[in-house]
Amino acid sequence: MSLIERARDQHDNPLDVVERMAAGNNWPYERAGEDEIALGVTGRWTNYQISFTWMHDIETLHLACAFDMKVPEPRLAEMQQLIALVNEQLWIGHFDVWLQNGVVMFRHALVLAGGVAASGRQCEAVLGTALDTCERYYPAFQFVIWAGKSAREAMDSAMFETSGEA
Repeated sequence: MSLIERARDQHDNPLDVVERMAAGNNWPYERAGEDEIALGVTGRWTNYQISFTWMHDIETLHLACAFDMKVPEPRLAEMQQLIALVNEQLWIGHFDVWLQNGVVMFRHALVLAGGVAASGRQCEAVLGTALDTCERYYPAFQFVIWAGKSAREAMDSAMFETSGEA
């Protein structure tokens, strides 16, 4: 057994940390096996389906956060343009459209190389980033799909922030 394998055996599976986080927040979750857990989280705009996957071979905890929004074929090119604009603004994680089913999702990963154990705070930060980012850009995705707006119009609307009081 290598040093890395021994170090990993001494720490919790990162998904155990995620499971404790989900239970502590009363989020519905399902452990799909030793290497995957799925949670449901209610946001301001929609419900999010979050999957954490532990990838042993690259010592990485992967997060995928999807929401109930399918991109119709006629809007796919505009949505991909919007995702490119959004991803330029992000420092952590990125959005994708899964072409097999047209679902928009946010993805991010936590590298735990060398037997590093995942902490509750790290898992909360990864999930918090995903939810905050999805909440911020969800209206822009809606503008492209439902309102027929261009990627630039949708992005400008999403970036519009008010200040002061009326």
